[in-house]
Amino acid sequence: MILDTTIFTFASSTDLVLEIPIITQNQADLNNQAFSNASSRYQAYINELCLGAILLWLQEDWTPQTKVWPTTTALPSFWELVNGIALTLDTTRLVLVPSEAIDLSELRVPQEWVDIPSWVGDYYLAVQVEPDEGYVRIWGYCSHEKLKTQGSYDVSDRTYSLDATDIINDISVLAMARQLCPEEPTRSPIAEIPSLSPQQAENLIARLGNPEILTPRQEIPFQLWGGLIQHGGWRQNLYQRRLGLPEQWSVLQWLQSRVSQVAEAVGWGSFDLQLSAAGARGEDTQPSTILSRRLAIAGQIYELLIIPQGEPDATIWRFELRNAAIGAAIPGGFKLRLLTGDLQPFPNNEDVAATAVEQLCVEVALEAGESIVWEIEPFPDDYNWEILKF
Repeated sequence: MILDTTIFTFASSTDLVLEIPIITQNQADLNNQAFSNASSRYQAYINELCLGAILLWLQEDWTPQTKVWPTTTALPSFWELVNGIALTLDTTRLVLVPSEAIDLSELRVPQEWVDIPSWVGDYYLAVQVEPDEGYVRIWGYCSHEKLKTQGSYDVSDRTYSLDATDIINDISVLAMARQLCPEEPTRSPIAEIPSLSPQQAENLIARLGNPEILTPRQEIPFQLWGGLIQHGGWRQNLYQRRLGLPEQWSVLQWLQSRVSQVAEAVGWGSFDLQLSAAGARGEDTQPSTILSRRLAIAGQIYELLIIPQGEPDATIWRFELRNAAIGAAIPGGFKLRLLTGDLQPFPNNEDVAATAVEQLCVEVALEAGESIVWEIEPFPDDYNWEILKF
C-alpha cells in the first residue's frame, strides 16, 4: 500500500513510501534463523521487509510479471554474504539497496551488484527501511551507467557510492523512462570475471565457510570472490557450509536415503519404478529409484529425471526431460545440456529437439566425486545453477 507522504514530516513530495505488509513482517521473523551470525540475520531481515513491500507494489502498479532474480529460494545465500535484492521486469533488472540509515546523503551499492556481469542491474533503487514503523521509503534511483562512471569506489568496504544530488529522486520518472525510452542504454561496459577451477572453488569454500569470518566478501581479492559467488551452485555451497549443514547435493546420498531438505525445497523428489518387464513374466521385481524435478517452462510443466543405469552406484547416468502432461511433447528448439561443475561443455553433452519430440536425454559416465550442472533452454522459471555431486 502506498502511504500519504504528507503525513511524514521528513519525506519529500517525490518520495514513495510503502507500507510493509503484516504477512511480510511475520514471515521475516520466521525466516530470521537461517543465517550464520547476527549481522547476516539482521541484513536478511531488512532485505525481506524491503522486498515484501516493493515487490507487491511493482506487481500491482507496474507489471504482474515482476519476479525475484534468480529465485526466491536462492535469496538466503545472497543475504548471508551481501546486501541487496534483484528484481526483473520483462527485460529490465532493478537492484534494491535497502538501508536503515537516517543519513540519505548518498546511495551506497555493494561492488558485487556493479561489477559481476550476471548480477548487474539496469537501475539501483535507494530504499530506507523502517522496521518499527512498518514502512519503506524509496528516495531515489540511478542507472548502472551513472553509478559506474560518476560514482566513487570505496576500497575499504567494496562499495560504489553516488551523492544524493546526482540521483533522480522521483521514482515515477523511472516508470516514464521505461515507457518512452525503452532502448536507452542503462549499463556501462564491465570486464568479465575469470571462472575458477573446481579445486579453487572448493578451497575457498572450505576457508570462507568458517562462520567466524563475519565478512567473507572482504577476505579475498574481488576477482576470486566474484568468480566464486557468481556461480549459483558454489554460492549455495558456501552458504550451507557457513550454516554447518551436511552435504545437500549428493545424488548417491539421495538414492541411498532420501532427497535432502534443501533439494526438496527447490522441487527435487524420488520415486521407485518397478521393472515392468520382469513383473510381466511373474518374476520378482526390483524397484529402481529415479530422481525427478518438476520445472515450469514457457507456461507448461516438465519433468527432469535422473535415472541410474544399472546398480545404484553405476557410473552411467541418464538425464531425461519429458513433458509432465500425458501424451504431450517437448517443442522443437528445446535443449537439454549437461556441463561440468565449473560450467564447461564436454563431448555429447546435449540433446536438441529439432522438431517436437517425446523426450530429450543425455547419458554421461561419471567417476566417484565428479559433479554435473544441468541446463535447459528455454530456461525454466526460477532457474539457478545446481551442482549435483556423484
